[in-house]
Amino acid sequence: MGLYDDHSPNRFKNRGGRGGFFTGLIGGLIGALIIAILAPSIFGIKNNENPNNTTIQQNEGKSTKEQVSLDVTTDVTQAVEKAGKGVVGITNIQTANFWTTGQEGQQAVGVGSGVIYKKQGDKAYIVTNHHVVEDATELEVTLSDGRKVPGVQRGSDVWTDLAVVEISSKDIGEGFVNEFGDSDALHIGEPVLAIGNPLGLEFAGSVTQGIVSGVNRTVPVDINRDGVPDWNAEVIQTDAAINPGNSGGALVNIAGQVVGINSMKIAQSAVEGIGFSIPINYVIPIIEDLEKYGEVKRPAMGVTLRDVAEISAYHQEQTLKLPKDITSGIMIEQVLANSPAAKAGLRELDVIVALDGEEVEDVVALRKYLYNKKKVGDSMKVTYYRGGKKQDANVNLTDETRL
Repeated sequence: MGLYDDHSPNRFKNRGGRGGFFTGLIGGLIGALIIAILAPSIFGIKNNENPNNTTIQQNEGKSTKEQVSLDVTTDVTQAVEKAGKGVVGITNIQTANFWTTGQEGQQAVGVGSGVIYKKQGDKAYIVTNHHVVEDATELEVTLSDGRKVPGVQRGSDVWTDLAVVEISSKDIGEGFVNEFGDSDALHIGEPVLAIGNPLGLEFAGSVTQGIVSGVNRTVPVDINRDGVPDWNAEVIQTDAAINPGNSGGALVNIAGQVVGINSMKIAQSAVEGIGFSIPINYVIPIIEDLEKYGEVKRPAMGVTLRDVAEISAYHQEQTLKLPKDITSGIMIEQVLANSPAAKAGLRELDVIVALDGEEVEDVVALRKYLYNKKKVGDSMKVTYYRGGKKQDANVNLTDETRL
């Protein structure tokens, strides 16, 4: 008898046993396959979160990393490239006072900025602030490429805080000469850039970005440092950072044109983002005079003045004899001999209230009208009170340097 007997009474049972074995084997394989498919979701693992996959991706990432050089060109970078070369550093060098400093010789007392705006013949011209070059015995100009050249002060004006410095035009290419824009066309919110040397030459050519925060601003300026404003500077307000050393640098529009000369900021601990720049349209006639004459030719009457508001009510009424409704104006303290005012018949204690029919309330307003709207040789109608009576006189203005 062989191993298997088909006629054995148990043959169906034995066959059933083999069938159960194969059925179990197939069922096991199917179950394993189902578990393999469902296991990631059962254990909270997603196919793309497999740690092995992550390792492979990280390794692949490391093997494919490379440095990429980007050529980033924007309106800002183009404006800086256009204007930046023409912004220079100006070092104010003065003779040391031995009794004050204990030292002798020449010393650098400050560093500011300047803007090359013109190249003519063997000279190039730089506009900067008066306070940058004030009292200098020597000036050293540091160009944007690091070269240092001697500078000569061509002229300076304390009223507008502007000055012109000249240097040799040798090796000053056209790319170093800046283009002026139109400051009257500026709009509030327009982007601008301040270029200069904040805190000295260590940070030469620094660029800060901001917007035009205000136009036609007026800021009182104390020229003689007596605590009383002598002048109202007309400025552009910007939130572009302007720090010590930026003075005389360029305020540039997005086209790379100089629209202002950076001049000052409000330096108070509670104040941020308020800087001022002299509008370039206001700068141009000033630097033209400084180039030609070394000073600004301004019209003058030949008088010394005082605000009526500073005079007591008693003297306004008893000494000046002013009507009660006149509480402002400018009193003449002194009339210079042979001056235009003297020739027009003006006297001490006359109170000026209008120029060419335009009311003026104080000395600052009178200076502003005279300097901004009149020229040497012009005739001006002066309305004034004398002994309580209103009168007019025509004054032929002269050059203040001739008085």
